[in-house]
Amino acid sequence: MDRRGAGPLTGLLHHAVDGIADRDPDRPALTHAGATVTFGDLADGIRAVAAGVAARTRPGDRVAMVGENNAAWVEAFYAVPRAGRILVFLNHRLAPAELVSILRRSGASLLAGTPEELARLQPSIDRSADLAGLDVVDLDGWRRLGQPPGGDHTGPADHTAGHTAGAAVTVTAADPAWIIYTSGTTGSPKGAVLTHANLLASVDASQAGRPVRDDDVYLFPFPLCHVAGYNVLRVLAAGRPVVLADRFSPEQFVELTERYGVTTTSVAATMLSSLLDHLEDRPGDRARLSTLRSIAYGAAPMPPVLLRRAYDMLGVELAGGYGMTELAGNVAFLGPDDHRRGLAGATHLLSSAGRVAGSAEVRVVDDGGEPVPPGGQGEIVVRGPQVTVGYWDDEETTGRSFTGDWFHTGDVGVFDGDGVLSIVDRKKDVIVTGAENVSSREVEDEILRSSPEVAEVAVVGVPDARWGENVCAVVVLRRGRTLAADVLIGRVRQSLAGFKAPRHVVTVDHLPKNGTGKVVKQELRQWLAADPAVLGHRREVRR
Repeated sequence: MDRRGAGPLTGLLHHAVDGIADRDPDRPALTHAGATVTFGDLADGIRAVAAGVAARTRPGDRVAMVGENNAAWVEAFYAVPRAGRILVFLNHRLAPAELVSILRRSGASLLAGTPEELARLQPSIDRSADLAGLDVVDLDGWRRLGQPPGGDHTGPADHTAGHTAGAAVTVTAADPAWIIYTSGTTGSPKGAVLTHANLLASVDASQAGRPVRDDDVYLFPFPLCHVAGYNVLRVLAAGRPVVLADRFSPEQFVELTERYGVTTTSVAATMLSSLLDHLEDRPGDRARLSTLRSIAYGAAPMPPVLLRRAYDMLGVELAGGYGMTELAGNVAFLGPDDHRRGLAGATHLLSSAGRVAGSAEVRVVDDGGEPVPPGGQGEIVVRGPQVTVGYWDDEETTGRSFTGDWFHTGDVGVFDGDGVLSIVDRKKDVIVTGAENVSSREVEDEILRSSPEVAEVAVVGVPDARWGENVCAVVVLRRGRTLAADVLIGRVRQSLAGFKAPRHVVTVDHLPKNGTGKVVKQELRQWLAADPAVLGHRREVRR
């Protein structure tokens, strides 16, 4: 089923699945752990879970979910909003105290999770007086939620007594469907509220910017507890099957691609780098990826040197996307044709986010909120149907994030004369040293380009009494490689201004990342500020 030209999706999230199930119930929809679920089965599961959730909760209640990737997550994407409740995404990689904080802040009345995650969380829940009424359900009993307490029900009995659980509720496209807490790369996570309409608009934007083909088989390697899960919505809306990985590993990526004839996937930069390293170590595995014809990327910038390496090694089409949780997915896309042009010599395209697609409007504005002309840098602001309606129970942060209908992304960007958007940096990641602005991303790309010994790098600012901040490169070296700090700095200085070159180089075994592969630079800054002795190399920089 090819949705190109079919018009925008309307209605509620589950309508697309129901429509395909009515027309072609035996069509494969979802494969995980060796089992395949048809669209008919998926629609039945969504209805069963929605009925159970409605029986155990009140309209508008928050239903939290935790656990690694599984088919129940996908059912919950649709079923909880279908019941007129709001799905709260819990990242299983967070510590119990962090998860309990989100449960409190969201006001969740029901928690569903895998047995392993519930066992990990239960002691912290038991110690929290605020969660004394929390209903806890094992996902093994997910489809039997409507049954009387007992069996799969592990929380306090009769949570629903005294209120209107099970009452009929009218759900509209403007109603909240999901709450996803942001990754917290710059501070405390915030609960972005996404409506049915937000998510469907994001699916439409992606279909315009990166169409699902009528024979695609899509491999999803991200955690389903992140906004990257909207990719599952867009592929299923096109009637194509999704193959779920438990979690990303190069070995499982190769195995699933070969077994199910995967044609397309989405990855983060760290995933792609890991896959290419694996293929260099085991070149015979390249033949097992013969059906793979396109790789999309997002979540974090993709260094051009990595794109070149992927194209040379795999020969697949490449596609990029720019978005964030608050945008319910991507608003700008860099397609295969632009990647081919970039690899053929128009190298600036490889560092860009692409062109705006769908119904969103995107501007680059100055500090006064006025649009800047092409070529000028400013903050990226977005308005349109896929923009979050705000942060859950946080009017202050919501107010700071919007100017009228325009959402402030916190990213610094620039449009060129052809309407191609490039991301310069996060506003909070721009380093100000001696009154000069340094883009951390520019320095990172240059280090990766000039130093093949470096597997990963994060550039941050560290305090300096004279210059305000200095540039610090935190690097992960490739296995078995060495690189002197002076050599790295010298290479950067050959291409970039002296004030942009790192003054400090710190080598680590790994970089702190969230579930979608983004480096959590706030953790690096806090670590370096708390222990300045780790700043291993100091060098005065010419100004």
